[in-house]
Amino acid sequence: MILKRVAFLSLAGLILLSAAPPEPATVRVRLVTDAGAITLALDARRAPRTVANFLNYVDDGRFEGTYFYRAARRKGDPKLGFVQGGIGTDARRILPALPLEPTSRTGLRHLDGTVSMAHGADPNSANGNFSIMVGDNPALDARPGSPGYAAFGRVIAGMPVVRKILSLPSGGGRGAMRGQMILERVRIVRADRIDGVAKPTGRAKPWLIKLPWRKD
Repeated sequence: MILKRVAFLSLAGLILLSAAPPEPATVRVRLVTDAGAITLALDARRAPRTVANFLNYVDDGRFEGTYFYRAARRKGDPKLGFVQGGIGTDARRILPALPLEPTSRTGLRHLDGTVSMAHGADPNSANGNFSIMVGDNPALDARPGSPGYAAFGRVIAGMPVVRKILSLPSGGGRGAMRGQMILERVRIVRADRIDGVAKPTGRAKPWLIKLPWRKD
């Protein structure tokens, strides 16, 4: 009887494992925006926790209806810099904060087309906001005195769309974002996973509840 029970549990464990296959080493995600499509290749091998966090937002549909809202242009060359998008300050969409996977650990770098997680003053505060590099931005890599940001993939199609977003008129903002808020934000219509199997978190989706005083 005991042997049968052990065999049953072992079989059940195998079924569960087969139902949840590991992520492939590279996971592609397509961001469909009002300005065009951007396809990302996420490095799940070297930045597994950061990629898993991003995919949680994708698989839950948390990026649908969000925006690219920031164009950070380099003062010496406004064609270079980075764009930033995601959930912004929408607390209805946020998932638990993500511990930083620094570039000093992953070996990834903030090169042209790299996608990177944004965070606040606390480097372990990343959630559902991300940036895409236009040109190399080595200042965002980890270095002595600065933990930097978590690079976790790259753009493999749609860089003209990213450059178009970077060129949009901007203003407003405070502190490091002063003058960088896109005046007419670019809507992220949806985010589609191309590789692997979607794994929704099962958490509530309060942003889908339409409140009469909200226009978004």
